Order: sequence, then structure tokens, then C-alpha cells
Amino acid sequence: MAQAPAKRMKPSNSTRDEEFFPGVSQIQYKPDAGPDETLVFRHYNPQQEILGRTMEDWLRFSVCYWHTFRGVGSDPFGTATIKRPWENGTDSVENAKRRMRAAFEFYTKLGVKYWSFHDRDIAPEGATLAETNANLDQLVELAAELQKKTGVKLLWATCNLFNHPRYMHGAATSCDAYVTAYAGAQVKKGLEVAHRLGAENFVFWGGREGYNSLLNTDVKAELDHMAAFFRMAVAYKEKIGFKGQFLIEPKPKEPTRHQYDYDSQTVMAFLHQYGLTQYFKINVEPNHTTLAGHPYEHDVVFASAYGMLGSIDANTGSPDLGWDTDQFPMDIRNCTVIMKTVIEQGGLAPGGLNFDAKVRRESTELQDMFIAHAAAMDTFARGLKNAARIVSEGVMRKSLLTRYVSWNSGMGARIAAGEATLEECEKLIHDHGEPKNTSAHQEHFEAMLNHYI
Repeated sequence: MAQAPAKRMKPSNSTRDEEFFPGVSQIQYKPDAGPDETLVFRHYNPQQEILGRTMEDWLRFSVCYWHTFRGVGSDPFGTATIKRPWENGTDSVENAKRRMRAAFEFYTKLGVKYWSFHDRDIAPEGATLAETNANLDQLVELAAELQKKTGVKLLWATCNLFNHPRYMHGAATSCDAYVTAYAGAQVKKGLEVAHRLGAENFVFWGGREGYNSLLNTDVKAELDHMAAFFRMAVAYKEKIGFKGQFLIEPKPKEPTRHQYDYDSQTVMAFLHQYGLTQYFKINVEPNHTTLAGHPYEHDVVFASAYGMLGSIDANTGSPDLGWDTDQFPMDIRNCTVIMKTVIEQGGLAPGGLNFDAKVRRESTELQDMFIAHAAAMDTFARGLKNAARIVSEGVMRKSLLTRYVSWNSGMGARIAAGEATLEECEKLIHDHGEPKNTSAHQEHFEAMLNHYI
């Protein structure tokens, strides 16, 4: 690579003016960059207008705290490979503060306007809930200070209700009501934190809300309990005046064998079943979508079709591996079809594109963090430009509408309007005979997409 590697630093006591990435300056837009210049933006130009909005407004990029600043390169088969220079090996409040200052320097140099976190990402857990909350309060005050100083906003907050051993049977769906009560207390604090920091959304991810065996699981009771838990959250949100959007993030499996928020359709069915649709939208993670056996854009398209797409955790996976690898999105085709849906629904706000992704465990240098995010931002910028052409030219849309032209008049229009009867359907077939087969022209659509990519 053309750029010099970032300098390594020794851990030091946290100070307000300490620089954590001295080898990296503000990432610049450089459309004529050479192929080995990867610490630049070739396509992401924040203020460039696309269909009447800036790129920055369409894309609303966010950096996740858990992978980028708590990730250590471990995987199910190997221990940590990454040691960041601001870490001193302790899970102390002071180390957490140093880490947070490093994070905001990163956001500023990368040029993103949003970040996201779990409560346990930013502050260490104490021996009691009171101690844990006190630790969290200290980091929240620092976060508020850094947000004001840098202008970086909180896209969304969430609570980690899956990592601690107390949640081994789930949180909202635990067989132990005392555990669910603890989760309720944690979410109460989480909502207060989100309100304090001006979060634009609040996410629920049911990491252990599911089952490993149906032999010891009352699924109806667990789903009833989860709905009751969400109702408590809605009530407290309204009580404290938090205006952020509630989001549920689907995932089919991992760590449980089956999770109740399997995919967008499953989540929507759950919300309809329990009368919660008006309070929630969906935060789609495409890596989870592919784990469910769907095409990359499936959950985004289905959630958007019903007005339920709230935000996107922008990442990808390796389908050949079959587990959640949380890789940075680098596939232009995938980013194009995602952004086509985002444009068609009029944008993602108050949601955004949150990079729920981690550098590979072999990518251990500080500049790798910047390169990964910058390259993914460029990929989505290219996807946005491609999608804007697709939507504005309307060729693919015209071809799509042609497939359904029979629904615009006659019996098709009557069926769609709920005015037809089965007797009328029978008479139509008796009068006109067997329907003619019509081609789906799938290859035609694939070729058109390739033209724009």
C-alpha cells in the first residue's frame, strides 16, 4: 500500500488532548486515487447531491462500538490476535474512558456522523446493578461531552441481554421470571441512557430469545412473555419522553438453535400477532438474512414493502462458511440492490447504515480499521449512484410493471380490489380457456442490473 503504516503507541493515562491515531489524518475524497491508495474515498463525497439529497443524508453511516473498539480478533477456534495501543489490559472505568476517546477520534477522522453501542460495550459491569449503572453513568457523561465536541450523534443504543451467564436461557423469554425482571431493569437504564444521549433509535436483538430444544420449551409462553416485555419497554419509553424509534433485529440462529426473530417476515408476524406493529420497525442485518437461507437483500425488501424497514446493520458474510462472520460489505451488486430499496422508500432516517462489521483477525494494524470502513463506505456510495440511475431511468421498473399488466384491468383489477367471486373466475376460464404461459425474463432483469453495476 502507498500510505505509511500507522505508528504504534504505548498505553498511557487518559488525557483530553491525547492522539490515538497519529499516523492517520482525516480521510479525504480522492476520485483519482491509484489502486494501492486505500486510505481515501474514491466515490464517497459526503456533500455530493444524488436525487436531491447529499450522499451523507442518503447513507447516514454509523460505526459500531462493539466490533470496532471491543473486537480483539478472536473466533470460535482462536483467541485474541488484536491488541490496541489504548488498552491497558484492565476492564476499568478509566480504561473505558480512554477507549471512548479513541473511538471519537476515529469517528472524526473517518468522517462519519453517527455511532452505536450496547450498554456493556462502553462501561464495565459491576458486582451489583447499582454499581453497573454508576459505571455506565460515568461513560455516558463522557459520551455526551464528546458528542457535543465532535458533532457525532448516536444512531442507536441497545442493551446486551445475551452475554452474561444470567441470560443463558434468554432474557425476555427466560424460564426464570427473575431473570426477565433483571433484563427489564437493564432496559430501563438503557432507555434512560438513549434519551440522555439523543439516540435516534433503540434496538432489541434477541441473542438468546429462542430455543435449543423443543422438548424443554413452551414456545407460546415464551413468545407471550416477550410481547409483555416489549409492552413494558413501550410504556417506559413514553413515560420518559424518549422519541427514538424502536427497532427489532432479526436473526435465524446463533447462539440459539432457533431464534424467535428469524427474519423480517417472522418479526412482522409477531408484531401483528401481539398488536405491537405501531411501536416497532426492523433493523435488518444482511449477514443474518443470508444465514436464514435468503438472498442478501431479502429482508430489506420485505421489511420496506410493508413500511417496516427502519435501519440496516451494513455487513456481509461468507455463505460457504455458514456462520455469522460480520465482514465489511464490499460487493457492489449487493450494495446497489440495498440502496435501490432505500431510495424507493424515500430514505432510512431516522435509521442509517451501521457498520456491524469487524476487521479480520489477521488485520491487526490501526490503519486496517480505517481502510475497512472507508472501502465499505465507498462500496455503498457506488451502490447509491448505481441505484439512483436505476430509479431515475426507470427501465427496470417499466419491465417489472409489464409483468403485472393483467392486474390493471378486467378480472385482474376486480380480484385485486376484492370485488371478484370464485364463480366469476370459473366463468372466465370456461369462456376463454387455459391461460397462456408468459416468460419471467429473469435473465433480462439480471442483464439490466449488470448494466448499471
